[in-house]
This record gives sequence, C-alpha cells and structure tokens, in this order.
Amino acid sequence: MSRSIHPKKEIEDALRHAERQGWRVETGGSHAWGKLYCPYNDKDCRCGEFCISSIWSTPKSAGNHARQIRRVVDNCSIHRKGGEEQA
Repeated sequence: MSRSIHPKKEIEDALRHAERQGWRVETGGSHAWGKLYCPYNDKDCRCGEFCISSIWSTPKSAGNHARQIRRVVDNCSIHRKGGEEQA
C-alpha cells in the first residue's frame, strides 16, 4: 500500500529523495504527520539519534523543513561510509 502524499510540495520532494535512498516513511502519529526511519538502524550510527526523524504537517517554513529532512538523509554516517569506500 502506498503512503499518503504530504500536503507541502517541498516536503513531499524531500520525502521522495529519502525513499530513493532507502529510508522508510510512515504516516500517522500523535503530533507529527509521520516519521522517517533510517534503513540501517545501526548502533554506531550517530548514537541512534538520527535514525528516526519526525515529519511535521504544518512547519513554520516548509522549505527549511524539507532541507532538514534532506540533511538528515544525506548526512547518515553509515551511508557516508559506503560512499567513501566507493570513492
């Protein structure tokens, strides 16, 4: 089953970027629109602090929130290690 589309275009684009990198998006929750889960979920991955990120439905700035989502995905330590080995 496919997930629902985020109402903010910039955030939806960032979520699609995350999904292309293997991250899982789950909608629903108490205060957030959904959550973003790292595909690696490794204990050495920055203390697990960034393995789960909240996705807000109505952030103050959709552009800033989209950049934050992309930053979390692109700066995943396990993903970066794999990229360094390939380089």
